[in-house]
Amino acid sequence: QVQLVESGGGLVQPGGSLRLSCAASGSIFSINHMGWYRQAPGKERELVAVITSGGSTNYLDSVKGRFTISRDNAKNTVYLQMNSLKPEDTAVYYCNANLAPRVVGTYRLMDYWGKGTLVTVSA
Repeated sequence: QVQLVESGGGLVQPGGSLRLSCAASGSIFSINHMGWYRQAPGKERELVAVITSGGSTNYLDSVKGRFTISRDNAKNTVYLQMNSLKPEDTAVYYCNANLAPRVVGTYRLMDYWGKGTLVTVSA
């Protein structure tokens, strides 16, 4: 069974930094893209950053220049380095991975989600 487990959330002051990690575990054949989404109270979930298997990245406009997504393919792990955090970055951050579970005779890409980690930016 495939699982995504996030870590690294917490409380930080405005201007501070946090690093989120998300490790995919279980029987995995290959991982396509990985990304981070967030959902603030009363708002819809939005894509924050995504990284392809080849390392190409894309970011939400409001986090460009402040957040950096990276991945370690050997560890099936994706990271989100968040700098210059603002109160409006407060949200639950979710890890997403588009991957193919290792199933004999089958190759099928599926989306998996972590349970989320809370990031609170407040003085």
